[in-house]
Amino acid sequence: MSTGGESSRAVVPCRACLSGEDLDWLGGRSVSLALDLTTEVGTAPGTGAPAGGGWPAQVWEFLRARLPALGPEPPAVTVRSDAPAASGLSSSTALIVALFQAYTATAVPPGIPVDTLARWAYEFEFAHFNGGGMDHLAVIEGGALLLDGRPTGLPRVLERAVFPGAWAVVVVDSATRKDTSDHIRVVRAQLAGRDPALASYMREADRASADAWAAIGGGDLEGLADAMDRAHAAMRDHQGMSTPLLEELRSAARRATGLRLKLSGAGGGGALVGVCPVAGLDETVTALRRGLAAAHPGARVIPTRAAAGLRPPGGRTRAPAG
Repeated sequence: MSTGGESSRAVVPCRACLSGEDLDWLGGRSVSLALDLTTEVGTAPGTGAPAGGGWPAQVWEFLRARLPALGPEPPAVTVRSDAPAASGLSSSTALIVALFQAYTATAVPPGIPVDTLARWAYEFEFAHFNGGGMDHLAVIEGGALLLDGRPTGLPRVLERAVFPGAWAVVVVDSATRKDTSDHIRVVRAQLAGRDPALASYMREADRASADAWAAIGGGDLEGLADAMDRAHAAMRDHQGMSTPLLEELRSAARRATGLRLKLSGAGGGGALVGVCPVAGLDETVTALRRGLAAAHPGARVIPTRAAAGLRPPGGRTRAPAG
């Protein structure tokens, strides 16, 4: 099978981690939410210079090992993304999943099953980064997920929920790139050495995840904001995942709007996320931009909403209260 003469298009959301960074592979509960900041991959007949760095060619080779009839060269690819890069919002995973989906849509009509897509995308990234599978499930399943982590393989989906439609998510991109190149190696060494700081983090983050999930199910926005705040404190105080700049942004946001922000994704730098009512969202965003403009002109404030994933409607989903 060659690349063929057909075009394809895949659109994949990004995700925010509301609580439980690293618990998807350390073990414990984490809460993810798909966001409507999407990555779009398009393919066209013929071949061309890869977009998106080296991922298009590498994903194609990964697929050829499992679908031998694919041609030797990937099709021409275009990439567009709403999510800030290297921000802890899983834009890389969204790109990888979109490549898998776009490449297989015409090669294996109507594409590979979503469970296979999640497993293959996880296996591809695990070989590069040795990390967990929260991101792959989050962008494929969509909505809110309560996950139970394990050392290898995709986490177990304990529950799914529709994020309340009356709630919005505000992303504050710090304009500093998140670099986790060494993070997973360091944390795996902590785990092997039974580091008490890591044990404290795992315990507190797991509790915050349980409370965040209960708040989503109960329609308790203030309870969710409180749980996210505690999750951030555990990341900062026990694992050093925050930075002085991120803490300044959190303080400035709290002064300007009362919004409590949490770092999304392990490591330093990247984006902070907060939850607020859709009613009054424009006023919150305007006040937040005004409050950050003088001291942090590079920071971007991005309003967004929860997003559906790639899985067809249905499955075990809990509707929120209220």
